[in-house]
Amino acid sequence: MQSIQIDPTLYNTKPDEADRTRKEMDTYDQLDKLGISYFRLDHEETPSIEACDEIEKLLGIEICKNLFLCNTQKTRFYLLMMPGRKKFRTKDLSRQINSSRLSFAEADDMEKYLNIVPGSVSVLGLMNDVNKCVTLLIDKDVLRDEFLGCHPCVNTSSLKIKTADLLSKFLPYTGHEPTLVEL
Repeated sequence: MQSIQIDPTLYNTKPDEADRTRKEMDTYDQLDKLGISYFRLDHEETPSIEACDEIEKLLGIEICKNLFLCNTQKTRFYLLMMPGRKKFRTKDLSRQINSSRLSFAEADDMEKYLNIVPGSVSVLGLMNDVNKCVTLLIDKDVLRDEFLGCHPCVNTSSLKIKTADLLSKFLPYTGHEPTLVEL
């Protein structure tokens, strides 16, 4: 497993804007406006969910695996949140949502709808989907924990936020109603 550099300090405020992208700062600004508190951990770019072991330990949570998917015709787009260590089987999900076989969506579509690049996929990117082109799918196991982990639209920081805040504050703001699935 690849080791990454991590600043072990847990922050509960947004970072200084120096050396940060606009999309990251917009994410913190939106969380602050919605009254959603968070803990932030800064680190090198995470190449995979497996590289998040130390981040998870420091935050005391399991980082969610977020997959950006589309149907075969590329007419429907989905953001799937699931526990990071759980295996994804496309046929199980396709059957539950009555969709043709699903595949990973193109990077261009990810940027178009969520303003996120591969490796940085996060539920927080839904704040950029103003036309509601993406359907949010949440594995029920994600909801069992008080907190969840996600990126602030870049994968050089990780956040710990209350699951209840995501459901009761963030998603109503974005207008995305989650569809619960079991994987």
